Amino acid sequence: MKLIIVSGRSGSGKSTALHVLEDLGFYCIDNLPIGLLLPLAREAATQEAPGRLKRMAVSIDARNLSGELANFEQIYNQLRDIGASVDIVYLDAAEKSLLQRFHATRRKHPLSDENTSLREAIESEKALLEPLSKLADLYINTTGLSMYELRDMVKQRVVGRKDQELALLFQSFGYKHGVPMDSDYVFDVRCLPNPYWDHSLRKYTGTDQPVIEFLEREPVTADMVADISRLLTNWLPAFADSNRSYMTISVGCTGGQHRSVYVCEQLGRHFREHYRNVQVRHSELPHLQARGEI
Repeated sequence: MKLIIVSGRSGSGKSTALHVLEDLGFYCIDNLPIGLLLPLAREAATQEAPGRLKRMAVSIDARNLSGELANFEQIYNQLRDIGASVDIVYLDAAEKSLLQRFHATRRKHPLSDENTSLREAIESEKALLEPLSKLADLYINTTGLSMYELRDMVKQRVVGRKDQELALLFQSFGYKHGVPMDSDYVFDVRCLPNPYWDHSLRKYTGTDQPVIEFLEREPVTADMVADISRLLTNWLPAFADSNRSYMTISVGCTGGQHRSVYVCEQLGRHFREHYRNVQVRHSELPHLQARGEI
C-alpha cells in the first residue's frame, strides 16, 4: 500500500497538493484524525489489489489533538511495520507569506481565537507540527510559488517518483533574497565571474547563450561545476541507502539570474544521465520577468 501524508502549516498549500493527488488517482482524505490512520492502513492492507485504498493520500494538520500529534512518530513506525510505503510531504512558507495569504483570503486560522492573534497562531502551529516536520521525506517551501507551480512540483517530484528512487531538485536562488528553507545542500557560486557587470548581459539569464559563453570562457566555471558534480556523485548514493527519497540542491549567486542559473542547468543535465527524476527550478527568474528586468 502506498500512503502519502501531506502536512504543513495552514495556508502553505496542503489543499492544493491533496487535490493534485486526487486528480492522479489517489484516495484522498482531508484532515484525518491521527488516531484513525493506523486502522485505515490496516484495512487497506487487507484489500485485494487493486483496492481503492491501495494508493492513499491523507492531510494531517494542527486541527488534530496536540496529544495525538505528539504521538505521531510511534504511529509512523507502526505503519512501516505493517508494510506500508509511507512518504511524508511537509509544506511550509515564510511567516510573512502565510500572513499575507490569510489577510488576502480573509480566512480564520484554525488556532486563532479572541485570545490568540493570527501571528501567534502561525507560530504555535509550527511547534505543534514538529513531530511530522522532522520525519518529512520532502519539504516544500511554497513561498513565492503560484498554485500552478506547486501543482507541477507535486506531480513531478512526488507522483513522478518510483518507490526506492531518489528524486533530485536543483534550484537556483539569489542570496539577497535569502537561502531557500527547503535546501538539503547549498552551494555558493558568487566567486565565479559575474556577468552582471557586463552591461550588455544584464537582460540575459544563465540559460541564454551570451551568458553561457561569458561563463565558459573562464576555466574556474568548469572547475566549480565539476567539483560540485563530483561531491554529489560520491554522496547521493549514501543518502539513497539511508532511505532518503528526495534531495534538494540549492545553488546561489547574488541575484539568482546568471551564475546560479547556469550552474543548476549544468548539474541538471549531468545528473539526468544517472537519475530518472531530476528537476531544475529557478526561484528568481519568474519575479525578474514579472518586473520586466529580463
